Amino acid sequence: MASEEGQVISCHTVDQWTDLLQKGNESKKLVVVDFTASWCGPCRFIAPILTEMAKKMTDVIFVKVDVDELKSVAEDWAVEAMPTFVFIKEGNIVDRVVGAKKDELQSTIAKHAAKHAAAPVAVTATA
Repeated sequence: MASEEGQVISCHTVDQWTDLLQKGNESKKLVVVDFTASWCGPCRFIAPILTEMAKKMTDVIFVKVDVDELKSVAEDWAVEAMPTFVFIKEGNIVDRVVGAKKDELQSTIAKHAAKHAAAPVAVTATA
C-alpha cells in the first residue's frame, strides 16, 4: 500500500472505514473525518483547503467519507449537515466542526494535533 501521509484518504467501504479508525487508534494520531457529498457546494469549496492541510500535517490522518456512498457510517456518527468534520483521538470524538469554516477547522486541528505532539519528555539530571 502506498504511503497515505500527506493526503486525504477517500473512504469507500465500511471495512476501509473500520481499518482507518483502527489505524488511528494504534498510531494515537488525530483522525480528521470530512463527511462530504458530491452535490454540496461548501464541501467542494473546502476540499482543496483540506488537501493542503493534509500535505502540511503528516502527523494527522485525514479521511473523506461521502455520506451518500456510506450512509450507515454517516448515520452512526450523527452527521446531519455537510460538510461535517469529526475529530477522533484514540477512538473517541474529541471535537466537531460543522460547515466549511477554514479558520475553525485549522485551529481545531492544531489544538488536538498539538496534544499528541507535546508529549512529556523525560529529563534526567546529571550530577
